Amino acid sequence: MELLEVLKARVKQLQASNVPEVMVNKAELAPLGNDGYQDPLRKVVAASPVEEQPTPRGMDESPAWPRSWAEKLKKEMYIRQLKVERNLSIAASQLPLERKAKAKAKAERKAKAKAKAERKAKAKAKAERKAKAKAKAERKAKAKAKAERKAKAEAEAKAEREAKPKAEAKAEAEAKAKAEAKAERKVKAKAEGKKSLKSPKANGAAAWSQSHAGSCRVYAHGKPRVAAVKKSVKVQKPQRVLENKDSSQYKILQQTIQSNLECFLFLQQPEEAERFLLLYHSSPAKRRHLNVDAYNIVMRSWARKGCLRRIDRLFSMLESVGLQPSLDSYAAALECMGRNQLSAKDVQRCLQQLKNDGFHVDELFQKCLFEKDEKEKVLRAIRIVQPDYQLPPPPNPQTCKSSLLQDFYSKEKMVSYPKLDFSVQELQELFQQQLEMELNTTVTIKSVESAKPLPPQAIKARNLLATLRSQWHSSILQALQKSKRSMSRLKMASGSNILYPYLYLLPDEEYVGIMLQILNTLSPQGESVAVLARELGSKVYNRYITQRKLCSRQLEKVQEVYEDYIHLLAKDSQPVEYLPREYWEKLVAEAGFGPSLNLKDCSWPYVLLMRLGMHLLEILVQAVKVPRNILNPRLEPRLIPVLYHIYSFRSRWQVGLIKPHPVFSQIVSDAAETMLTFNSSAIPMLCPPVPWTSPHFGAFVLNDTRLMRFVDGAIQHQLLLEQCPPVNLHPVLDALNQLGNCAWKINQPVLDIIISIFNDKGNEKLDIPPPISEAPQPPAAPSNSSTWNKSQKHEFLLCKKKAAEMHSLRMDALYKLSIANYVRDKVFWFPHNMDFRGRTYPCPPYFNHLGNDVTRAILLFAEGRPLGPKGLDWLKIHLINLTGLKKKNALQERLEYANEIMEEILDSADYPLTGRKWWMNTDEPWQALACCMEIAKASRSPDPAAYISHFPVHQDGSCNGLQHYAALGRDLIGAISVNLMPCNVPQDVYSAVAQQVEEFRKKDADQGVKIAQVLQGFVSRKVVKQTVMTVVYGVTRYGGRLQMEKRLKEIEEFPEEYLWEASHYLVKQVFNGIKEMFSATRDIQKWLTESAKLIAQSGQTVEWITPLGLPIVQPYYRSKSTVLNCSMQNLSVKSSNSNQKPDTVKQKNAFPPNFIHSLDSTHMMLTALHCLRQGLTFVSVHDCYWTHALTVDVMNQICRQQFVALHSEKILQDLSKFMLEKYCRYSLPGGKPPPLSVLPTLIPSPGGGCAQMLTGCVICLGVALEGSCASFLTDVKNKVPGRETRDLWQNKLMEQLSNVPKTGEFNLKNVMDSTYFFS
Repeated sequence: MELLEVLKARVKQLQASNVPEVMVNKAELAPLGNDGYQDPLRKVVAASPVEEQPTPRGMDESPAWPRSWAEKLKKEMYIRQLKVERNLSIAASQLPLERKAKAKAKAERKAKAKAKAERKAKAKAKAERKAKAKAKAERKAKAKAKAERKAKAEAEAKAEREAKPKAEAKAEAEAKAKAEAKAERKVKAKAEGKKSLKSPKANGAAAWSQSHAGSCRVYAHGKPRVAAVKKSVKVQKPQRVLENKDSSQYKILQQTIQSNLECFLFLQQPEEAERFLLLYHSSPAKRRHLNVDAYNIVMRSWARKGCLRRIDRLFSMLESVGLQPSLDSYAAALECMGRNQLSAKDVQRCLQQLKNDGFHVDELFQKCLFEKDEKEKVLRAIRIVQPDYQLPPPPNPQTCKSSLLQDFYSKEKMVSYPKLDFSVQELQELFQQQLEMELNTTVTIKSVESAKPLPPQAIKARNLLATLRSQWHSSILQALQKSKRSMSRLKMASGSNILYPYLYLLPDEEYVGIMLQILNTLSPQGESVAVLARELGSKVYNRYITQRKLCSRQLEKVQEVYEDYIHLLAKDSQPVEYLPREYWEKLVAEAGFGPSLNLKDCSWPYVLLMRLGMHLLEILVQAVKVPRNILNPRLEPRLIPVLYHIYSFRSRWQVGLIKPHPVFSQIVSDAAETMLTFNSSAIPMLCPPVPWTSPHFGAFVLNDTRLMRFVDGAIQHQLLLEQCPPVNLHPVLDALNQLGNCAWKINQPVLDIIISIFNDKGNEKLDIPPPISEAPQPPAAPSNSSTWNKSQKHEFLLCKKKAAEMHSLRMDALYKLSIANYVRDKVFWFPHNMDFRGRTYPCPPYFNHLGNDVTRAILLFAEGRPLGPKGLDWLKIHLINLTGLKKKNALQERLEYANEIMEEILDSADYPLTGRKWWMNTDEPWQALACCMEIAKASRSPDPAAYISHFPVHQDGSCNGLQHYAALGRDLIGAISVNLMPCNVPQDVYSAVAQQVEEFRKKDADQGVKIAQVLQGFVSRKVVKQTVMTVVYGVTRYGGRLQMEKRLKEIEEFPEEYLWEASHYLVKQVFNGIKEMFSATRDIQKWLTESAKLIAQSGQTVEWITPLGLPIVQPYYRSKSTVLNCSMQNLSVKSSNSNQKPDTVKQKNAFPPNFIHSLDSTHMMLTALHCLRQGLTFVSVHDCYWTHALTVDVMNQICRQQFVALHSEKILQDLSKFMLEKYCRYSLPGGKPPPLSVLPTLIPSPGGGCAQMLTGCVICLGVALEGSCASFLTDVKNKVPGRETRDLWQNKLMEQLSNVPKTGEFNLKNVMDSTYFFS
């Protein structure tokens, strides 16, 4: 009876709805044993108001019969049973008579059976002939019908294109009528369904049917309905997660859709763009991924074609899904009207609708981004209605209100921007050189190894390589074109077709060039598949962005503005009292017309980049081949792949590698090519960088550069920057511009010496890596490698590892030296950006001042300044600092020591490779040599004070992390240890901790502790230094023990059997010593760690804002992997986004060091900005500040002033206040409850379906929900244990954040008089 109730409810629901039900054939009804029941079923199905293609029914699924049919069937079965019982009784009474006739009947049956078998055989043969004829006729009919459908479709398409607005209006009216009818049927169905549901079980069945009825249309031609129901559940599950439209996962899905649409816009294919949009729009499940921006992109595609009808249709589609048109929607419509010169009535109607939606016409030009002539066309349309309309004036520039920069941004104290030693004409020429380099996207330069004489073998190998590359070019091109042809035949809905538009963005030759560039730079040891795929995808994306900037005419606008911008910097132009950012913004506002300088966001999701890169990598691996006998004619002449796909273990993970065949590696090695190819973004800029004016614009002229660096796939930082008020970012942008505007040149004498050693087998002591030929040779391999013993295998692996390391170091040095040699006669610039903590870095990755000793030694300021009265002394002190000698001595003692060894200094300068070589035995030998040469030139000049020096002098912070901790906690003892207090000689915190540990050791040794006795004489500054230095950056006791063990291993006399016990003992004592010396530091660190732990446990990431207004979020999540199914291998791409739970351990351990890093970057930026106001040249390497010898004293004073100003702010109190507002609003007056995404960790699991429905939801208590989930949440809300748990957590977090550590009595103003604070 229960089944009958369910079936009855199902049929009534089907009769009332417009959802098509499955058709049932005879075979499916066979269990009934009576074909008479098929007719009523067919009538019910035929009565459905909508005709659809039949869908097959699952094998285990019963037909949906009405209750009357079931009763009729039951009655018929009862009658049959009565008939059978009556027949049995009659048969029993007639049994004797039947026995007599049995023999006769048996003979007759045999004869009949024989005749019947013959008839069956004949009928079967005849039926087979008929079936064959029928099948043939059906095939013909299908072919004919297919041709007719094709012709009909073509005719309909043609008719649609030629249709008049009237016909279209009629179609829309019909569609509207159908939609209204459909809505009425749904209302009716719902009403009838409610009437028919009487019992609770029938109620549940109908609800189940209703919830899954929508899936039938999606899977109309798919698998049986049981599978379809499962699919529909899978489709609906993410819909709950995606309710949070601010989540990263939701943004990434939208980004993927929009990047596809942007491709079609770029390719000028509006039809394809609209078709792709309809794939999502027509599906209720997929439609949730669309936002108004997706529709806007398609509108822009049609606007460029002048198709207003299509744009009207897209407006209707927006309305149908409940989305409101944005300013960009109206901009597209008006652009289209401007192209077509429509009547004033149409334009007026559009403007009125814009006004009704709460917008103003002026906002179109203030907030929308335009490309090409779009802005002019919009203005043209508006002037049809308002002939006198003028563009709105640019908004008044906002001024940063930070208390730390009131003087800096004060108009009364504004000074003119420093000039470069270039004329306007020279800067224009430099800009053209840079532009040409970026337009070419790559730069090919000579290797520094080219000075070597070329043997005949190399010439032969180069010719062979050139021939092979020509063949590979053709092979790759053919493979690429074949791939594109195969993709073009697939339907848009196919997953394998997702890359189709991305393979048409560039000319085929460019794709081939990118793949060959990867092949040419591949190491003999190979490279991981993931790295190569990412590099290939990124290269395509970067070239696409360049092409977009060209096509949008953005480059023309940049050129126009830059030509005026250089007047700010040129020496022959009038002084201007603007910062670079302010001056650029002023020029852009004055330019008025033309495209916007910020492109609409079109970044590609990381997974998409990887998929495209994998596809290109597969083409490369399959297409590139080489004859096997190319180096050995005796071998078989067959083609073999140049690249092989293999697997290897790295740590615990198996990774795919692409490794070149030894034949190819041998040819490349023999060729010893002298040219290197780099992306243009890897080369220093040849003109001053474009100033940063927003998170999306700055640095290079064309190359796409991010303001903030972050791990691949993370977008949280970019979202934070976009949400941040622009004025809050002004200090950070201005600091980056100041660092980037420092001009550099090459120290040629030092570079030439380094290159000579590099080409003469290198020198590991001087950090010049030797060539691979100097690598240790592995043991001779026997005929059977299985006969090797364990030590031989170990030695072989060590040799292999050493060779790989040597190759990597050699190539790194080769790149740096070759780029330096390329710009040896040029002036160049390093544009800067920053990491998520605000720490700044030069954008060119290989050669910059953040490099090693070799790189720093060959860099000089392009601007020279006289040494002045104290400049030569600062050069000498700087030299002694570079040697690592006299660290504990006063500055005057260091100067006296330098004067004592002047003979060694001059000998090093005059005879660096043939003299006494004093410079080679220093900590930083190459910088020491460069400084010796500068001192020699200055001291030998007629007037050392007037000597023009380009040499940068460094001032280093004294354990800068601990300096910030001591200042935060006003820790007097800690402040003395890290030179915040004035002292006659520099305090060495490492020696102080070592002394403290030694005292602890002596006490323990006296009490008979064995390990303390063993360590006698081994506790030194060197042993404890690394651990002390990294304590401030969150090193754990485990990590500290490993550091100690490594240092003790370096001491030959220390007994190896005590390594573990000794390192364990030492790290414990170091932590105790630091706790005793830096009590406030440990309290602050503990407070930061515990706060981050509680925040992360609540399911949220740790965020804060630096004193300069930069928003920061820690990007540590429990990463999930997305598996890309590729033909070569399945690639696991790790993704991290805010929908995933934070990694609690990383969040809490990283917060203290990241917070301190954000403070040291703030201090550096403040120093940079105030040095600019004083006219100083300033650059930094984190906590190491550089300037001319002349201005060291001024920089030191500014550095101390800004440190005091920074720490005079209520940094910890402001952090506490920010976090209380962000994470504890639920407990504050007027606050809101926390997201339910954290409930699984805060409340007991209810179990069952509700638990599954709740998992992953991003909703808040109080939101209207339906069904059992709503009742469960109400339960949770009212349950005392759950409520108590949340309140407990909130109270604990509030108490933790409110309990800011107490501070000591250290007076910050003492820093102003501390000589060794930075020295």
